[in-house]
Amino acid sequence: MTTTSAPGHKPPSRAQLRNVRLASGIGSTIEWYLSFAYISAAGLIFSQQYFGALGPDALIVSLGSVAASFIASPLGGIIAGHFGDRYGRKATLIGTLCVMGVASLGIGVLPTYEQIGMAAPVILVILRFVQGLSTGGEWGGAALMAVEYAPEKKRGFYGVFSQIGTPAGFVLATGSFFLVQSLTTAEQFASFGWRIPFFISVALVLVGIKIRTSIEETPAFAEVKREHIEARIPLKEAFKGYSVHMALAAGAFMANILAGLLLIGYFLPYTTSGLKMEAGPVLLILMFASIVWIGSTLWGGVLADRFGARKAMIGGYVLLALWAVPMFLLIDSRSLVAFALAVFVLAIGLGVSYGPQSSLFAALFPPRIRYTAASLPYAIGGILGGGFAPAIAEGLHKATGTSMAIAAYIVVFMTASIACLVAIKARHLQGFAVEPSTAAPSVPATVE
Repeated sequence: MTTTSAPGHKPPSRAQLRNVRLASGIGSTIEWYLSFAYISAAGLIFSQQYFGALGPDALIVSLGSVAASFIASPLGGIIAGHFGDRYGRKATLIGTLCVMGVASLGIGVLPTYEQIGMAAPVILVILRFVQGLSTGGEWGGAALMAVEYAPEKKRGFYGVFSQIGTPAGFVLATGSFFLVQSLTTAEQFASFGWRIPFFISVALVLVGIKIRTSIEETPAFAEVKREHIEARIPLKEAFKGYSVHMALAAGAFMANILAGLLLIGYFLPYTTSGLKMEAGPVLLILMFASIVWIGSTLWGGVLADRFGARKAMIGGYVLLALWAVPMFLLIDSRSLVAFALAVFVLAIGLGVSYGPQSSLFAALFPPRIRYTAASLPYAIGGILGGGFAPAIAEGLHKATGTSMAIAAYIVVFMTASIACLVAIKARHLQGFAVEPSTAAPSVPATVE
């Protein structure tokens, strides 16, 4: 097995590689756990306790507040990317964990609108924005940590460990909300129960920090430091030489985050508030759908190593586009069995298109600017596809009276992302490098 390492550096041991996979996955899991806890609370609690004064539009505005995180993500990616490309992946990733933990704890203790008036929703949105700063810097570093350590022919598989954090975080968040709802009355849940998942974040962040302090800097960045070729202004270099790469990468990601945010941020209020289905069973089904998502994400990484990241992602998007209309027909039947089938197939398409993303993004940029250049498309694609997805879906349904408008919304974005993936191939973008001696990649990679 050929293992990624810089010249003059001893290849990492099996134990080190195991710790790297864990470190990559744990931070992403915590990040998304906290994000999904907010999204779940936005649909169940915030629309009443923080935005209730807005009347009939409270749910749309509450779901729209989810976008504050996505709006902040590019800034977080720029900040974390600068430090990650200048001073290293490890220290930056520890910092992103600390920021997300403080913001989420703040949400857990925040008084309601009834207690402090307009300050409550304003502070809530600010804290969500701060969460987004950490999110924007977290993914790029976690993905690069895994891919830059990975054995040469297993970069797709290693890259999925940062990706698994998304469905794993959703499982934890959904599971915690389901458990709290099961152990409390409706009044207790509305009063204090919903805050418990945010308090749990403190312990999760401490565990993540401990794991990340135990690993070394990635071989790719260690070589950048050894040769003293750190980018002075990574953002400037990224836009100067790789702006097209970043635009196509953002477009390739936006359909995935759209479908993911509908699963985790819209289907709960759509089924419970709109279709009057019971919240408990719906939450449980969504949690099991996320377990399917974990498995399909692993499969997506394997497919990326076998057929190429681009082809694997296109395959996942084709499935999601074809499933959009049948999925809503099943959900609208109000049958729990039909709902489970709808979201389980959705989860398969999500994982297959999401798993290869880390290896694809890493293949597009050289190590000296890779943290910045990979983080920005992730953040911008998140805004374009997912930032307002739950609110847009609710608005489309309200305006047209049919879920087919949402299905069409999904198909349009799937088509756009497939076009970006095709363009990536057509432009023959350069590939992965872990042994930099110049600003450009020295080893081409297959992004087929």
